[in-house]
Amino acid sequence: MIQTLADALAKQGYDTLTPVQEAVTDPQHEGHDLLVSAQTGSGKTVGFGLAIGPTILNDDGHFGPADTPRALIIAPTRELALQVKRELSWLYAGAGAVMASCVGGMDMRTEKRTLERGAHIVVATPGRLKDHILRGSLDMSGIRAIVLDEADEMLDLGFREDLEFILGKAPETRRTLMFSATVPPMIEKLAKSYQRNAIRISTVSKATQHTDIAYRALTVAQHDADNAIINVLRYYEAPNAIVFANTRAMVTRLTTRLSNRGFAVVALSGELSQTERSHALQAMRDGRARVCVATDVAARGIDLPNLELVIHAELPTNAETLMHRSGRTGRAGRKGISAMIVPPKMRRRAENLLKWGKLKAEWAAPPSADEVQARDEERLLTDDVWTEEFTEGERAFAEKLLAQHAPEKIAAAYLRLYAGKASAPEDIAIIDPNAPPPPREKRERKEREPFGPSKWFSVDVGREGKAEARWLLPMICKAGDITKREIGAIRIQPNETFVEIREDAVPGFLKAVGNDMRLENQATLKALDGVPQISERGARPSKKSYDKPQDRSAPPPSRAPQQDAIKPIPGAADDPAPYKPRSKPPRKDHGDAVKAKKPFKSKDGGKPDFKGKGDAKPPFKSKGDAKPPFKGKSDGKPPRKGKPGEKPFRKPDGAKPAGKPRASASDTSKRFVPPGGKPRSKPGGKGPNATPKRRSK
Repeated sequence: MIQTLADALAKQGYDTLTPVQEAVTDPQHEGHDLLVSAQTGSGKTVGFGLAIGPTILNDDGHFGPADTPRALIIAPTRELALQVKRELSWLYAGAGAVMASCVGGMDMRTEKRTLERGAHIVVATPGRLKDHILRGSLDMSGIRAIVLDEADEMLDLGFREDLEFILGKAPETRRTLMFSATVPPMIEKLAKSYQRNAIRISTVSKATQHTDIAYRALTVAQHDADNAIINVLRYYEAPNAIVFANTRAMVTRLTTRLSNRGFAVVALSGELSQTERSHALQAMRDGRARVCVATDVAARGIDLPNLELVIHAELPTNAETLMHRSGRTGRAGRKGISAMIVPPKMRRRAENLLKWGKLKAEWAAPPSADEVQARDEERLLTDDVWTEEFTEGERAFAEKLLAQHAPEKIAAAYLRLYAGKASAPEDIAIIDPNAPPPPREKRERKEREPFGPSKWFSVDVGREGKAEARWLLPMICKAGDITKREIGAIRIQPNETFVEIREDAVPGFLKAVGNDMRLENQATLKALDGVPQISERGARPSKKSYDKPQDRSAPPPSRAPQQDAIKPIPGAADDPAPYKPRSKPPRKDHGDAVKAKKPFKSKDGGKPDFKGKGDAKPPFKSKGDAKPPFKGKSDGKPPRKGKPGEKPFRKPDGAKPAGKPRASASDTSKRFVPPGGKPRSKPGGKGPNATPKRRSK
């Protein structure tokens, strides 16, 4: 290993390398393209930083003056890119590396100036990196190694075209290293296109799960889901914890709820700017915040040093997302807990996620209020404050307290103050985690009681008027001041509808409707004597059939008849005879009966055959007298010949053609007439709209 990199690892506290770091730093793999798959939290960032060292560093293990970039690291998200930059900064600090980042949400002009000054390693996201290449801000000629971190995630986010563009602009002599948690077919296809004889390295254990992460599935009632999150946070009291939600609205709601309960919480979602997201993560690292509520945008790339707890407030959509969420904890040999909040209706999904991800979880109930309180007492008894030395001032004040109060009272007061620093736990309904979900109860269908004596009414709107029981029923109930229990069958006919009403409700119904028998001024009601003759239902006409007349001769469709009401009609007629289509006479075969058309003969006695364009065309002869050819204005224009008996029109000598009369405001005969208004008659006319004559002075 290069000495400058070994010194950086020792300074950071690395005693041994992880399996993926040992695999990529194997001397046999030096100078080759690599396709690496490793689980989250396995030290991939330091791994590819060590792998590209021999390629980008000089022989003495140092960099020269910063010029064009030598290494390009591409990450799918802004957080991951900035995290990679921080990791490589301390790894290559002794080599004199100059780092640069190109991520979305940052000032592009500042990034351009940084690239112009020179950099050895550039960490970027695909979209912003492509923009710099197109603008000419990034010179790709000196690139020796390209690393695609979380390549599968970049393809899932739709960066395939951007990656192909970037790899196409890089020199062909470069090294290409792809790191991914999984290697789907799309990754293999991309590797074959842009890697040369890549070596496949896999450190993912298919038999066992991540040993540093303990999965817990907590069954809770739906209304206690938020309370379970509060109790889990209080029970473990992790220095850093992440609560994952599926939507931005859920992130906002949980952030507000936890903040009101006294938790130091920050939010992380896609709607925040890059500056806000960076400040939220920095608050988690500084200890100013202990809980981060985030969407899946934070599932990859976040590496908080003291993150010990991950809570899935909402279950993810697939097992891969579950593992990436959980992979934020249990990193670099540290232990972590991944707790899933599982309401009863989500039990099956949780079981499937664990099965698909080949994960084993401990099914249990969330911590109760008593368990949280007992855990607080345990933390108090094992606190480091009991083993520390006290100052003289603290001892003097302790003696003063003992002089004024009993030791038991002082201890109880200290316990109350200690418990008051944190949020109080919540009472949760206990659900047996091992009990299977209760089966869905089948509702027994209640039989309808006999309707009893009734009277029939008709409404003058039917199927052709688009009548439907769903709007006829409330209209009848409202107009007659009755409920649907007093209404029996509703039978919709082509041009009318029959309604059955209970006999004891008829007097009140008729009184509420009134003598005009109108239903909301939309339909007319009519009382019937006896049971009406109701025809077969038939198929409901389509939308087009309301505009076009129906073909009554066509047979009805084979669709099963629909019912407008449930109750059968007492005394209804038996089914009519089956439909028989009218027979049509057989079609005649006109093949032999077609007669040849007679040649066309004009009224004049025949038209001569056309002899081609070469023959001279006879001159045109008008019907009347021949018009003399136009000889110009100097010869004068012949007078217009009018109708028989009409005097020919001649302009007076020297007269100019009359133009359009000039508009005048005083002329009332040319005034505007509004649409629908009656035009005024001429001045001096008769009628109510006549304009009065003007009096002469």
